[in-house]
Amino acid sequence: MIAVLMLVTRRWIGVEARPAVERRNLLTNGLGMTPPMGWNTWNHFYCDINETVIRESGTNILMSDALVSTGLAKLGYRYRRKSDDFFWHGHTNDCWAEHDRDSKGYLVPRKSMFPSGIKALTDYVHSKGLKLGIYSDAGSRTCSQTMPGSLGHEQKDAETFASWGIDYLKYDNCNNGDLKPMKWYPAMTRALMSTGRSIFLSLGDMHPDLWADKLGNSWRTTMDINDSWESMVSRADQNEVYAEHARPDSWNDPDMLEVGNGGMSNDEYIVHFSLWATSKAPLLIGCDVRNLSKETLAILGNKEVIAVNQDLLGVQAEKVRMEGDHKVWTAPLSGYRTVVVLLNRSPEFRIITAQWDDISIPPKTIVEARDLWKHATLEKRFVNKVKANVSSHACKMFRLTPLPLSE
Repeated sequence: MIAVLMLVTRRWIGVEARPAVERRNLLTNGLGMTPPMGWNTWNHFYCDINETVIRESGTNILMSDALVSTGLAKLGYRYRRKSDDFFWHGHTNDCWAEHDRDSKGYLVPRKSMFPSGIKALTDYVHSKGLKLGIYSDAGSRTCSQTMPGSLGHEQKDAETFASWGIDYLKYDNCNNGDLKPMKWYPAMTRALMSTGRSIFLSLGDMHPDLWADKLGNSWRTTMDINDSWESMVSRADQNEVYAEHARPDSWNDPDMLEVGNGGMSNDEYIVHFSLWATSKAPLLIGCDVRNLSKETLAILGNKEVIAVNQDLLGVQAEKVRMEGDHKVWTAPLSGYRTVVVLLNRSPEFRIITAQWDDISIPPKTIVEARDLWKHATLEKRFVNKVKANVSSHACKMFRLTPLPLSE
């Protein structure tokens, strides 16, 4: 029996503009019109961070002559504002502050990690053309239990972050006394807005369909990822449930990228990056960017796959055909194009087909297929379906463009 998940009605190839949605939200910072891109310390370094790691990651990787020559610096790990302003993004995660606040109730950077202080680090990062993010928590303590959370201190912490020049806040949800999200998250959203500084707000709570898009620019939809195939594909599945809530300035977040951390094969990392890109997830590198392999750099620096993630239409991909371990993911792109991922989750080689009926391309439409991992346009033109041979734990990713009937 073939199980087929039909497309929702908004996903037609002819869609060129998203319908306006009245968010009636507290957050109007103009940020995140495409998913954020950057680097986060947590997946590789956990609490073993310091200002040297941040400086080296920004200077030696994102801005170095070596990386410029590879083309990754030109691409940028950045997110688009409401204008054509782009910026790089590095992110300091949990554990950056001392165990207790000072006598006036302010967060204090941990001297052993950040002897120069966060303001000095931000100034340095900004001088390199980068932007800096920081971490806090909506509870009394952060998830690591090593530093205070912001519960009851939202205004003071927001003003502190703004005074340091912070550009991005990841706001987690541990140790909150089981309060409901709408009880604690609005306080930080209001506090950030009151500072007058535009700070991207990434929320840590899950199940966001009824509330998160009013309060943040992105929000977690899954438990933490780990560097394994099963964890990665399960997070993609969980995140897909919320696809209809993704749109410019509001993004579902299935957690950071594990690409390059060594727990999966190269083909599996290609699947990882393909699914995150088509799902319009934040592309936050989670490996040690000071020591990228050639293979990892090729994945993270794939300009054509990044373009899918940053497509201005902002529609998240969904699974539209499921035949056992064979999955077809698709989303419309601007320019009347469509992206398709043919995913083989089985332990054996498979032939996978995407029918036009599945991906909302009108019958008999002739399309040109661009293989986004081979960087090649296929000579064959396709009508009514596209199919490919797909290895185990691998995928094919095509951008389909309709052609005039004369072709």
